Formats: sequence, structure tokens, C-alpha cells
Amino acid sequence: MALTDTFVRQVKWKDRPAGEKHADAGNLYLLVKPAGKYWRMDYAFAGKRKTLALGVYPAVSLALARQKRDRAKGLLAHGIDPGTAKREEKQAQAEAAANTFEAVATEWLGKTAADRKPITQAKVTVLLNKDVTPFIGHLPIASIKPKDLLDMVLRKLEGRGAVDTAHRVRQLCGQVFRYAVATGRAERDIAADLRGALAAKQETHYAAVTEPKALGALMRAIHGYVGLPVTVAALKLSALTFVRPGELRGAEWEEIDLDTREWRIAAARMKMGVAHIVPLSDQAVQILEGLKPLTGHGRFVLPSVRTGERPMSENTVNAALRSLGYSTEMHTAHGFRATARTVLDEVLGERVDLIEHQLAHEVKDPNGRAYNRTAHLPARREMMQRWADYLDRQAAGAEVIPMRSAA
Repeated sequence: MALTDTFVRQVKWKDRPAGEKHADAGNLYLLVKPAGKYWRMDYAFAGKRKTLALGVYPAVSLALARQKRDRAKGLLAHGIDPGTAKREEKQAQAEAAANTFEAVATEWLGKTAADRKPITQAKVTVLLNKDVTPFIGHLPIASIKPKDLLDMVLRKLEGRGAVDTAHRVRQLCGQVFRYAVATGRAERDIAADLRGALAAKQETHYAAVTEPKALGALMRAIHGYVGLPVTVAALKLSALTFVRPGELRGAEWEEIDLDTREWRIAAARMKMGVAHIVPLSDQAVQILEGLKPLTGHGRFVLPSVRTGERPMSENTVNAALRSLGYSTEMHTAHGFRATARTVLDEVLGERVDLIEHQLAHEVKDPNGRAYNRTAHLPARREMMQRWADYLDRQAAGAEVIPMRSAA
């Protein structure tokens, strides 16, 4: 006689150590033991008698146990051992649980860390942990569809106006998916399907003072700035050297040679991955000599005010500019590069190739080969001194040299 819900709920174990069987239809039965009630199904496959476990009551009800029995019989009808199919399904589920997007992304980050600068590795990690894994990190990477990535991650970024970040995240996710494909845990890079699905990237330009008269006012403000000596030095060196803000704040004393008047930045610290030389003007040397007694005992030229073990904050120079009245729409720390690029060319008439070399941009010779870091160093040294002298004249309110006409 078939079992009923009432019977299954009320039946108790009596005294048989191996348990008591209560049959339902189709070889399904309830095995009652002291520890609980278990659904089982006996069947034969390839001439062998076997038993299939279908779950534990009450998590698996009588109705659900019958559904599992019917699915097992369907497999048998197609010549498939339901016990083997169950083990394979469990294995697949375990592999999927171990190969979530978060697990694969974490593995990818570790495997590829040597290809990035530490600061880039930190930024990529934060981006994934903040904007991706909270939403799809728990999903098996092989199960994620393009629409999942678009709706659960990228549209959220677009919705808050972070269009450029959405594009970066799509590219990062693409790298994770390609790694999953290479390691046999996904079939393809689903992020590639989303090309064109996002709003166009916004053009980003760092605000910069580029007009000579305005530059004079900026330099007078910098020379009049009252703040910590390290911050004052950072402001002045930003203008004098026009390196990228991260390269400046990460400057180490071992990179500085005051005798040869050179600052040699290792390739690992440069955006383009190529070592760079900054010739130091008289003014830059004077600033560094003044800093030496203050910070020369440590690693960093411009250390954090809280601890000498880290460089100054990436916000320090911009915060100082804000205190001088220069908003982010007027001038930024990165803007000193555009200032130098424009004024050196259009006002001082310096050679464009020398300017590009000093900006650490890739410059190629007539044969298309990239120049090495020492290219035109004597000429660049002279240019950097002329630039420093010009900034001094502007700070002193000297007569402004008009910008050359584009005609």
C-alpha cells in the first residue's frame, strides 16, 4: 500500500538496529532509523542490485521523493545508472561551487600580479572587490551569461554615472573570463559580447593652467603657500619636474643623485614601464637639499605626515591647490604636465621631441624605434633649467612672453 503524508510524519523507529523499511510504489521506500527517516529506492543495473539515496525527511517530502524516483526510472529507461548520474551531478556542483567568479578572479589576480605594478594590482583588486564580486562573485563562472554581467554589474556603474569605470570593469571581467577559458572552467569570454552595450567613454582632461599670466599667478600662490615643508616641496617639484603625481610622491632618496643632478626613476615605477631620467635644475636641487635633513633618513623624499614608511597621500598636492583657491576645474596635480607641455612649446619654443621625452612619452626615431631613456639628455638638461628659470620669472611677476600664434 502506498505511503501517506500522515504516516510518514508520524511513524517512529521501533527496535531494529538496521532500520525499518516502509514501502511505497515503484521500489521507493522510507527507511526509519534512530537518527532519522531516509528515502531509498532499490533498482538493478547491469545485472547488479543497487540502492539510490533520495534524501532525508522532512527536507525531502513524500511528493518530492516520488519525483526523484520517477526521474531515476527515466534515467534507467535510457540506459543510465541513476547512482552514477547522481555522483557526477554532485561532482559538477562541487566544481561549480569551487569555481565561482570570485574564486577564479582571486586566482587570476595572484597568477598575474607580477605583470602589474603594486599600485595597479591594488587598484584592480579594489575594483573587482567593490564593483563586481558583491554581485556575481558567488555565481559559478561557467553559468554567468552576458546579461548577468550587464544587468548585475555594468548597468549599476552606468546608473551612478561611472561610465569610464564600467568600461574598465568590462575589460577586467573579460580578462578573468579568458583566464577561466584557458584553465578549463568556462567555455568563452562572455564580456566580449557586451562590446557596444555601454555608453561611450567620457573624454577626460586634467584641468591645467596654460596661459602665461595665469601661470605667473599660480607660481606666486605656490611660493606664498604656508604649509608643511614636505607639501611646499611637493608643490614646487610638481611644477619644476612635471612628472606624474604618483611618480613624484613615490620618489625615493636612492633614486636621487644630487651630485650628477639627476633623478632616475626605475621602469617598475613608470606608467609606460620604461626607466626615466629627470635632469634636476638648480631650483629642484635646492629644494631637495632643503628636504634632505628632514626626510633623508628615510626611504621616501616626500613621506606621509603620519608615517615615514609610506609616501605622502595622493591627495596632498591637490588639497594644497584647493587651499590656494584652485578648484579641480582650474588646475590639478596632474595638470602641471599639460602646463609644461603647452608653455614649453608655445611660449618658450622648445623642441617638441625633447618635451615629449621629458614627459616620459614614447618618442620614436626616423626608423620607428623607441629612443632609450638617455636620449638627448644634455639638451633636456638645458631645457629643464630654462623651464625652472622661466617659472621663477613668472613668480616674480616678470613681463609675460605672449603665446605663439598657431598660424
